[in-house]
Amino acid sequence: MSSLAEDWRADLDDVDAALIDGYQSDFPIRERPFAVVGEELGVSEAEALARVERLREAGVSRRFGAVLNPEIAKVVNGYRQVNHNYRREHDWNMWFVVTAGSRETRDGILDEIEERTGCGVLRLPMLTDFYIDLEFPVVNTDRFAREGIDETDVSPTRIGEDAAGNLSDLDARLLLAIQEGFPLTATPYRDVAAEIDAPVDEVLDAIRRLLDSGCIKRIGCVVNHVVTGFDANCMVVWDVPDDELDARGTAVGALPSVTLCYHRPRRPDQDWPYNLFTMIHGRETDAVDAKVDELAADHLPYDHERLYSTETLKQTGARYDDLVGEG
Repeated sequence: MSSLAEDWRADLDDVDAALIDGYQSDFPIRERPFAVVGEELGVSEAEALARVERLREAGVSRRFGAVLNPEIAKVVNGYRQVNHNYRREHDWNMWFVVTAGSRETRDGILDEIEERTGCGVLRLPMLTDFYIDLEFPVVNTDRFAREGIDETDVSPTRIGEDAAGNLSDLDARLLLAIQEGFPLTATPYRDVAAEIDAPVDEVLDAIRRLLDSGCIKRIGCVVNHVVTGFDANCMVVWDVPDDELDARGTAVGALPSVTLCYHRPRRPDQDWPYNLFTMIHGRETDAVDAKVDELAADHLPYDHERLYSTETLKQTGARYDDLVGEG
């Protein structure tokens, strides 16, 4: 691990801490958002912007922007539709996410990966999102994510395949423009408006509408959790009775230590009996294991497996070209 990861808090002051933990979401949707941030933190607009730039350059933040609700590794990572790829401790040892505009496109990509690598693919489309939010405080000594928080809000969402159907032309152009992040300037929304040749007021209204609809989950500084010490991260898969899945998933998704909770299909023909996925992010493996033990004892008394992340092979924001009809 780099010295940055070991000493990343050494030069932070209270304003830096507030920027990191307080602006992972709910970033002001105003023409000069850093002026609002500066006023809230008691610094100038220029200083607020400069601090966010410095945190990004240091690797504490991966990017500034919107988080949207979408050899072998080299082959897999070569597809722009693959936005996350991790090595995990399991016989199924490479786990990646494909974001595509249709089932046909998605399945075609997976078919190609199987053909090019000679490896089988376990196809597990998300069916229900019980809770997905990687926003949590990091300027602390917590052993696992949200250690000091009692509960999180949860609202289960069935995943459909026509989410892009209600996007306006402006929405589509906007999502394409911001998929890699907002420009880190004093006027990011105005700059995006100029890029897509739209009035800034209409862009601000579109962003608010996309936030309200859930198409954009949050806007803020996307934290690099590994750099901030959260590198003992475990995906736990559970074999939950089908008639209990919604109730169990909703209850577990509300637990603050659970950063991700969703339903994917079983694949018994590939020896995969699990249908509920949970994720726990932590700094200490022992603490994460203790939380999994607690989950099993108090909430999910079913067979399960623990798949610790051992290597990040690719991690980017999702690409939305296919989803909105581009390229």
